[in-house]
Parts: sequence; C-alpha cells; structure tokens
Amino acid sequence: MPVLLKKGGRWLPLIVIAMTQLMVVLDGTIVNIALPHAQADLGLTDVQRQWVVTVYALVFGSLLLLGGRVADYWGRKRSFVAGMIGFGIASAIGGLAQNGTELLVARGLQGLFAALLAPAALALLTTTFTTGRDRQIAFAVFGAVAGSGAAVGLLLGGILTEFASWRWCLLVNLIFAVVGVVGGLLLVGESRADGDHSYDIWGAILVSLGFGALVFGFTLAEDSWTKPSTIGLLVAGVVLLVVFVLVEMKVKNPLMPLRIVLDGTRAGSFLVQALMGTVLIGATLFLTLYLQNVMHLTPLLTGLAAGAMTASTLISTPILTRLIERTGARMFMLLGPLLGAAGLILLSVSISPDGSYWTHVMPALILLGVGNAFIFIPLQNLALTGVANRDAGAASALVNSSLQIGGSIGLSVFSLVAARSLAAAGPAASMPDAMTGAYSEVFLIAGLCMAAAFVVSFFMVRPPKAQPGV
Repeated sequence: MPVLLKKGGRWLPLIVIAMTQLMVVLDGTIVNIALPHAQADLGLTDVQRQWVVTVYALVFGSLLLLGGRVADYWGRKRSFVAGMIGFGIASAIGGLAQNGTELLVARGLQGLFAALLAPAALALLTTTFTTGRDRQIAFAVFGAVAGSGAAVGLLLGGILTEFASWRWCLLVNLIFAVVGVVGGLLLVGESRADGDHSYDIWGAILVSLGFGALVFGFTLAEDSWTKPSTIGLLVAGVVLLVVFVLVEMKVKNPLMPLRIVLDGTRAGSFLVQALMGTVLIGATLFLTLYLQNVMHLTPLLTGLAAGAMTASTLISTPILTRLIERTGARMFMLLGPLLGAAGLILLSVSISPDGSYWTHVMPALILLGVGNAFIFIPLQNLALTGVANRDAGAASALVNSSLQIGGSIGLSVFSLVAARSLAAAGPAASMPDAMTGAYSEVFLIAGLCMAAAFVVSFFMVRPPKAQPGV
C-alpha cells in the first residue's frame, strides 16, 4: 500500500471505499459463527435465528437499485457518509440488543443503510478512477476485497466470538463507520448525475417489491420449494420484475436505464457476479458447518481454517494484477471459474468424517481462492466500463444486487440439497457420515455453478481489446 500512496492522494479514497465494501460484504457472514451464542444469550427461537441472517439480505437486496439512484441524484459522497453513519448506528443497536426483536430491527436497518452505502461507494470508485492502469489497479483491489469479504467475515466472527462476545460481531462496525465517515468527508470528492433528477416512483416500488419477494421466496425455499407461500412469492417476484422492465421501457427518467444491461459483456458480468454469490454466500455457510459439526473446530479455528481461501485471494491479487495487462480480462474470466470449479469439486470428493484439514480441505480452498482472484480482479471493472457518469449509481447497484440475489438462491438451493441428502441417509446412518455426504453434494453443485460462470464468460464476456487489462 505505501507504493500506492506515493502516487498521489487519489489512492487514499480507494482505501476508504474498499474498507466500506469489506464492511458491507463481511456483515453478511460475520454473524454466522456467532448465531448460536446470540440465540442462547437472547433466547431466540430457531425462526428468529434464521431471520438474523435473512432480514439483512432481504432489505439490502430489495432496496439496492433505489439506493443507487438516490446516490446518483442526491450525491454519491453525501449518500456514502449518510450510509456510513446509519450503518454504524444500526450496528450499535444490534450490538446492544436485549431481545430478539431489537436484534432483528437492527439487522434490517443495517440492510437499509447498506443499500444506500454500497452503490455509492462503487459509483465513487467508478467516477474517481475513470481510465487507464490506475482504474485497473483500483478495481483489482476493490474486487479482491469484495471477493474475500465473506471469508473475512467468518474469520473475524470466529475471533470476536471466541475472545470477546457475539455482540462485537456487530459493534466492530463502529470502527469501520468512524474511519469511513472521517475518510469520506476529508478524502472523497462529491459527484452526482447531471440533468433530470426526478425519481421513477413506480419503478422503485416495483423493483423493491420484486427483489424483496424473490429474496424472501428463496429464503422460504430453504425449508420447502413446494409450499404455496414459497411458490407464490417467487412467482410474484418474477411478475413484478417483468412489469418493472416494461415500466422502465416507457418512463422518461427510469430507475434502471435498460442501456445498462443491454451490453453483452456487462450483462454477462452481472450473471457471473450472481453465480459467484451462490458460492461466496451460499457454499461458504456449509463450509463452516462442516468445519464445526464434523471436524469439531472451535469458532476461532473455523474462521482461521476458512481464511485459507481469503489468504490465497489476497496473496495472488498483486501478481495477477500485473499479469492481466498482458493477457487481458477475457482470459481471467475464463480461467477463474475453471479454477474455482476445480477447487469446489476437489473439496466435494476430498472431505470425509475423519479427514485432515491440511490434506482434505486446505488445498481445495487455496485453489478456490486463486480462482476468485482471477474473477474479481476484472469483474466489477467489466460490469461498469462504458457506463455514463449519470448511471454510475444504478449500475453499481446492479453489481451488488446480482451478488445478493445469487447468494439468496444459493442458500436456498444448497439448504434443500443438504436437507434431502440427510433425510435420504436415514436414521441408521452415523451423523458425521450423513453430514459429510450432504455437504459434499453442496460443494459439487457449487462447483457446477462455477462451471456455469465459465460458460457465461465464454459466450457473453468479450471486452474491447483496445482497453489493456479490460
């Protein structure tokens, strides 16, 4: 980082923005390891425990597009700072919660302010680093943070739960918030969209309800795909989003200009981001379950064990950032999913009830982490290259919502696969054997998701050769 600082003050905003993205992403997973302790302390029901995770994703995913447009019109710096303050206050409420209701309200407020904060941060990165190698480096750093944030959340959650309290998994955000607010006020320049600032109210209502219904429906699908409530929500979500697209085609100042998604490379990048969400949010949960339930690791050791994926991503990023200038982004977007798929399939066939972490788990996580680095170094740059300044917030919101929707789908699908595998094993099977078989199936399907990302990249992601590293 000192090398970057020598190049000028423009790198200081990158540190602040990347730290913000880390906070938003890790908050989706940091409470996973702490949930059993929070449940015992606050007397949460199993339903409330599940909603501690769900309500954050539900509110965050539902309001991202609206948050992106608010950032475009109200001001990205102003939205960034307001989102940081609100997120910090919500985190304090959650960390000091005395019952389940207060904790759930706090997580919902976190999702609300994250929906304002996340697109503002990425839009600021887009407008600060507009062209050339600086943009490539900035997005590589940002992408590495985004790609490793879920695993960092597990590691930090394990450390805080082990040595402090589950409450610090929320209160730690106050540190991020203070640094982010001060850094945002002092280091980040204001930018906003020009022209008409009228809001597409109907579009905002339709897309918020549509995304909300989908996320909620996929959450309910973790228990059953056949319940009328699950089917009804998923159908309603699709219908609402179709109507939203029809509305966007006709309104004068759309919430989501369709020109953002009509570019093939950009649309492909959004799809790859969604498939990555299934792995980073969905499969990561089952990795922690295997490490804790089968290998019987403590919360701290579980976080450290999952950290192998994060470490390999962060270590390989500087090397790969230099390499992409020679190979171009398309090669990265093809090789990354293949490495990720190989890592997950290796994990699927390697794990066993009495296996060793060093030989049966860590090699696969390293391979997956390197694959993540290959993908995330160019991914967000590809998703935002060519986007007009006016649409930076809306496009940034789509990047984040792709990840959240993908993660929600992954959690529901993987939960159903694991539940059916455990049921098929029958009561006579030993629990470690049954759980290992269930988690193995989850990792195999996650590997197929990464293989699907390769197919999407092969046919859709074709960046202009005139742009080095893109």
